[in-house]
Amino acid sequence: MMDENEMRRKAVKIAEAKVGFQVHFAIYLAVNAFLIAIWYATTGFGFPWFVFVTFGWGIGIVGHFLAAYRGEGYAQKLAEREFRRMKQQT
Repeated sequence: MMDENEMRRKAVKIAEAKVGFQVHFAIYLAVNAFLIAIWYATTGFGFPWFVFVTFGWGIGIVGHFLAAYRGEGYAQKLAEREFRRMKQQT
């Protein structure tokens, strides 16, 4: 069982991870909006080259989201499964 200080440290760590994702996502949106504006200003409705950046960076955004919002629970589940496996071996 975690004491209150340990829970607070863990909560701060989780909150910082979520804020980090939110900042990353806001930058992603701003930069991609800028790239779309450049595309439109230079080619009108020509080849949408910005989709390569948007898609590639989007993969990173999805990974960051999963780590920030789902990572802690997933890691705990894996740790619990590993613990049970180790207990059964003894």
